[in-house]
Amino acid sequence: MGSKAGATTTTPAATRSARCIALIGPYLSGKTTLFEALVARAGAIPRQGSVKDKSSLGDGSPEARAHGMSVELNAADIDFLGDRFTFLDCPGSIEFQHEGTLALTACDAAIVVTEPDAKRVPALQVILKDLEDRGIPHFLFLNKIDKFDTPVRELIPVLQPASSKPLVLRQIPIWEKGVATGFVDLASERAYHYNAHGPSDVIELPSDLVSREQDARFSMLEQLADYDDDLMEKLLSDISPEAEMVFNDLTQEFSDGLICPVLLGSAENGNGILRLLKALRHEVPFVAETAKRLGIDDTANSAFIIKSLHTGHGGKLSLARQLTGNVKDGATVKSAAGGEDRVSGFHAMKGQDAEKRQAAAAGDTIAFGRLEGIATGETVSTEKDGVVAVEVPKAAQPVLSFGLGLKDRKDEVKMSAALNKLMEEDPSLTLDHNQDTNQVLLRGQGEMHLRVALERLARKYGVEVIRLKPAIPYKETIRKSVEVRGKHKKQSGGHGQFGDVVLNIKPLPRGSGVQFQDTITGGVVPKQLIPSVQYGVNDYVKSGPLGFPVVDISVTLTDGSFHAVDSSDMAFRQAGRLAMSEGMPQCSPVLLEPVMQVDLAVPSEATAKVNGIISQRRGQILGFDSRPGWSGWDVVSAHIPQSEIEDLIIELRSVTSGVGSYTASFDHLAELTGRLADQVLAGGQVAAE
Repeated sequence: MGSKAGATTTTPAATRSARCIALIGPYLSGKTTLFEALVARAGAIPRQGSVKDKSSLGDGSPEARAHGMSVELNAADIDFLGDRFTFLDCPGSIEFQHEGTLALTACDAAIVVTEPDAKRVPALQVILKDLEDRGIPHFLFLNKIDKFDTPVRELIPVLQPASSKPLVLRQIPIWEKGVATGFVDLASERAYHYNAHGPSDVIELPSDLVSREQDARFSMLEQLADYDDDLMEKLLSDISPEAEMVFNDLTQEFSDGLICPVLLGSAENGNGILRLLKALRHEVPFVAETAKRLGIDDTANSAFIIKSLHTGHGGKLSLARQLTGNVKDGATVKSAAGGEDRVSGFHAMKGQDAEKRQAAAAGDTIAFGRLEGIATGETVSTEKDGVVAVEVPKAAQPVLSFGLGLKDRKDEVKMSAALNKLMEEDPSLTLDHNQDTNQVLLRGQGEMHLRVALERLARKYGVEVIRLKPAIPYKETIRKSVEVRGKHKKQSGGHGQFGDVVLNIKPLPRGSGVQFQDTITGGVVPKQLIPSVQYGVNDYVKSGPLGFPVVDISVTLTDGSFHAVDSSDMAFRQAGRLAMSEGMPQCSPVLLEPVMQVDLAVPSEATAKVNGIISQRRGQILGFDSRPGWSGWDVVSAHIPQSEIEDLIIELRSVTSGVGSYTASFDHLAELTGRLADQVLAGGQVAAE
């Protein structure tokens, strides 16, 4: 328990900078519908559109429309009672969550949207913990109140384990015949009746709710008093606190990240929207506080790049939050990474549309034009001195890959440029050219994430690709030793070709690689020709008798002979290769598969199921422990063959309500025999899907 430093002061309207609010929450919780309702209620659009009818401001891209889900960040500005806000609608699917993670960096606050469902607790915990760890003030908006089937007084204790901060209920619903027709505001002690898509009417507090309202209000005040000695003293003395004290405490404790206020409503019906807007207006801190949280000096004239967009007509746009100072058109900005570009125009984003603006002032969330050398997640400044970079969360490790093949080989150069633009727009995508399998792999956060990326590749850049199953980088080695002679002799007029070597080939312990040495004495193979023998050996081990790169063998040049005229580098290179091709099949070659070290983070109630999944995938469980800093979560460690984790994320998310995750890294190679080895050797591991 602590004491307040004093009453919260009101910022004069003339100096109130624009604020930026992120809407986040689990998949299908109604974020885009709430985004639509907020923008419509403020009058920024003529009427509230519908996600279902594909008429919403958010989810306006062809990919979002086609899949009926948010697949990218959407922004819109509003003016509410003289205050300016930018709302950022962030995707709810865990596959697209990195966009929201980046956006939150420079936001003043977040609205976490959720359904009144206990099954949402694991997903809520992931979101709330990120906000808590980063010190971002946040509300919880219980959406779809028209579909509640659990009393709010019972729901809050169910949701509380998802948050390390107290969930402070700000409203209680008014029920009539099982339907929520309004709410009671516990701070103002006023009752309201909902009107669809319009302001609620003030009504008299229903008599049957008086006792419930008093209990709920006292509970709210008790939670606030945990951080205010003066309020606690009043409660202990049975003195009703002044309204100003209550509102100041709500504002201060929210801004300090001590509590998570809970509001409720129905975004689809426009219920509870005006009260939410008023809470944002009175309680969300301004950009100066956000810059301070991020360690940005108020004289630094800095902006944070939230997202990069490549448009058909306007070129590259960099959606940014101006944290301090201001930037004018034509100004040169620099990044901490060394990039430098001249700003060419400003645009306010409104869904898929961009509206021209003249400049960027502190608090504005606005798109800078033509910053070709500046990447998503960078901090930029017009100052000549070094730029202070805002710390940015890294994208989660990719968990699914698609191999990419071109329908038209002429598109190879175009594909490379297009993929670079896709990854600039979405840093959670990565590209990898696997040298062992010679495949180009697009890696991402799941099936839908990668599918949408390929759809954008075709629509925006006209590059059609064939989706391939990722090839596994199998290797091969040997179990037995052999000594073999390789002789290359050819006569075709003039100088002939002659090379003669004796190689001793033997297996080595796993991880030794390919080792070459010689024990030549007496000059039977001239010293200058020995490297050529090694070249021949290296040529061969790129593809051994089973068709895969050879590892963990020792090759020793023990003997040979040469011809004074006909011996050459090429002849001894060929002799070395011939000896390997004859000897290796005699060494009992065996297939090796890569085995990964996998650490799976899952809610504790799913641990037993995850252990079963590991066993079914030929994995070896190494152990498990509680997840550091996470209440009710485990980390299961295992060794799993790489071929078995290709679609692991799909099954893992299925048994963890969509929140399970894993990291994987190469650990070792293990022998693969029997039916599985036969299937690999049959050559069916790379096929178009």
